[in-house]
Amino acid sequence: MKVRKKWEKKRNSMKDYNQNEQVSLFDTGDIPQILREDAACDEVDFVSFRELVPEINDTGYLTHAIVSYPAKFIPQVVRYAINTYTKEDNWIIDPFAGSGTVGVEAYLCKRNAVLLDLNLLLNHIMPLKIYRGKERLSKEHLLKLLDDMQESTQHRFNPSWSNVQYWYAPEILELLSQYWGYIYSIEQEVYSTIIKTSLLKVSKRFSYTEHRTPKLARSKRKLAAIEKLIRENWQDQLIEIVYDHALKTLGSINDFMMHTQHHQNQVEFQGGVDSSYIEMPRECDALITSPPYLQAQEYIRSTKLDLFWLGHTEEEVRELSRLEIPYRKADRIIHTETLDKVREKLTRKDLIHRLDSYFCHTINALENSMNRLKPHAAACIFVGNPRIDGITVELWRILSEYFTEQGFSHEKVYEDRIKTRQLFGVRKNKNPDGMKSEFLLILRKTDA
Repeated sequence: MKVRKKWEKKRNSMKDYNQNEQVSLFDTGDIPQILREDAACDEVDFVSFRELVPEINDTGYLTHAIVSYPAKFIPQVVRYAINTYTKEDNWIIDPFAGSGTVGVEAYLCKRNAVLLDLNLLLNHIMPLKIYRGKERLSKEHLLKLLDDMQESTQHRFNPSWSNVQYWYAPEILELLSQYWGYIYSIEQEVYSTIIKTSLLKVSKRFSYTEHRTPKLARSKRKLAAIEKLIRENWQDQLIEIVYDHALKTLGSINDFMMHTQHHQNQVEFQGGVDSSYIEMPRECDALITSPPYLQAQEYIRSTKLDLFWLGHTEEEVRELSRLEIPYRKADRIIHTETLDKVREKLTRKDLIHRLDSYFCHTINALENSMNRLKPHAAACIFVGNPRIDGITVELWRILSEYFTEQGFSHEKVYEDRIKTRQLFGVRKNKNPDGMKSEFLLILRKTDA
């Protein structure tokens, strides 16, 4: 209770806000203006999705930022695609659902959605992001559970991970084990799930991994930071973060309920599945998705600390990691005019294999979903143009070339120039200058 009072005093002195900080793959920094000759070509329409969708002025509004996730799909792009290419009660499919942005935006806009993703984290976060309850959640009930969690010493939970001790100081692991043990001992419902999101936050921040990077990366800097923290009042700091995040999450969910109290649409989600080969559950009226980028596909590795604390086993995580693009072979070689030119320029076999694996499995997943679109339905695919071995790979053009041979028409491509981008300096980055633009490719299914 002492910590709670200290936390409440600190919180009351802070500026009141409901939104969580959104963590992305990048650090803020202005980049030079893109010259005309750097633009893709005259085929694209230059836009700013943030300007086209001014009603969304915070990418983490409502429940979008409940859980940190690398390379989040910004909601302005999704909202624009929904408003332009779908109608109320339409079904939208996203085979690369990630943190569920498409599902949240679909529900807010009174659309239905099917979300699929390799990462099991989707199954844990979507019940909170699209909370279907109709009564406001109680702040006092949540605080009572948090108080009880601090005082409980009867339960312990340790992740089913042989390497867990490598990532934590013993005293921090002991306290986290106590808190997680309490949460697993009580009823598993919305309040306990809210607290889990807070424990995920501190379980990474108080570990030896660089918590601001997407991958697990134990560093000398973080080791020193934890050693210094242990000499201070780290327990109070940890529990203050838990209280603060839990209350923000509860507020975000209550705000979401207020905005959707009369909505009756459906959002179906399934994590831990390979979108390339799963049988699609229904016909849909549109596809809206953002596939993983060519050099940033290891989302299981990025979130495996979360998955272990959420009760998944080493074998489960290992099996899913094997299905990520860097670790699986291509079962067919994709050919388009632009892709073949890129392939011819590469001299390293490992990069050729990476390129072939990426386009094989990305296109397999897209094609699997797009085959279930209704005639005239739009496929809205948001991608960047990454570089591999110094060569720019025009993803939108390659996807357009491939799918126009498969019964789709190329309708439009929008280029959204990136004004600011965050790049981590604590790890080697394949694109140290970042991508200058991102593209929304619009394909249309024909009658055939």
